[in-house]
Amino acid sequence: MKDKHTERWNTYEPFHVILGDKKVVDIIITNHARTRWTDRVESEKTGYSDIAEYMWECLKEDRIVSYYRNEQDVYTIDDDLVFVAEFSISETDTDLLGNPLHKMIVVTFLGRMSETMELRDLKTYYSWLRHSRRMTLIKNNRKRR
Repeated sequence: MKDKHTERWNTYEPFHVILGDKKVVDIIITNHARTRWTDRVESEKTGYSDIAEYMWECLKEDRIVSYYRNEQDVYTIDDDLVFVAEFSISETDTDLLGNPLHKMIVVTFLGRMSETMELRDLKTYYSWLRHSRRMTLIKNNRKRR
């Protein structure tokens, strides 16, 4: 994937793309993220390599931005597709100065803001989700008694 958009000084350094303060060298798609991709994003290109290729292209084109300025785990693509990612330090890759490079682990895809209006404010959405689950549990507890 060597091209002009990746930051690479020479052939001895692995290529990486900068996202915020992280230098991403690898993308890992979890099983949960793949099923959410199939359910909420696209039903045709659903393989791990298809999703990772799409994510790489978005990274290289600077289309991925942090959803909240202070939080580092929720990101959007083209201000529409919302996903959750974690970062871990790559054990095998460093840049020429010895600084660590990161693996981006895509945990889940929450969906598109254009289709799910609740995703426009995630804090409100998550509090509503917790409340509705709690109410469902309380209701089910009443039925058992």
